[in-house]
Amino acid sequence: MKILIIDNDESLRYMLREIANYAGWESSLAENGREGMEMFLDDAYDIVLVDYHMPEMDGLQAVKKLRQMNSHIPILVLTVDERQEVADAFLEAGATDFALKPVKAPDIISRIQIHVQLSNIKDFHASEEDVYSVKGISKKTMSHITDFLTQHSEPQSVDQLSKDIGLAYPTVYRYLMQLLEEGKVKLIESHQKVGRPKKLYRWYTK
Repeated sequence: MKILIIDNDESLRYMLREIANYAGWESSLAENGREGMEMFLDDAYDIVLVDYHMPEMDGLQAVKKLRQMNSHIPILVLTVDERQEVADAFLEAGATDFALKPVKAPDIISRIQIHVQLSNIKDFHASEEDVYSVKGISKKTMSHITDFLTQHSEPQSVDQLSKDIGLAYPTVYRYLMQLLEEGKVKLIESHQKVGRPKKLYRWYTK
């Protein structure tokens, strides 16, 4: 597996390279978005890690450029910013998932493995890989989520699904909204003793 790491923090680049080496993966390092775009054009990668705050070209611009060049490669955004509007902006730009800083080796390794397995970019043509290409929804990620829901009859919260499946909260939420729209998932409001009702989701069976 080959990973492109785009981050202006030298110490983080070094750490991510060491994590990749530990996992047996090859990695290329770029100091900013512009350098990353040049490297992306010159080589073939299985996944890209992009920092949010960078000079020259920030992470959001980099994600947009990467998506223009490749419609299906997994793009993981590295950020300390947990605001929903930031997540929405990156998802709209084409990001696949998020990894919060400080980066932890087990978390980033599992996320990379999951998304590369889900994408199968070397075995599937882009038109076959994403049946929801207009919405930026991966068929394989959708299958991963629906398989989990069909195997667990009890209602699940977005937070619990995110932890059990190993995908970021915004990613799971976006796919659940699509399943709700298709009528495949049922929304259940669990009323708590204190606070707002908790929203739970389960596979819809007639």
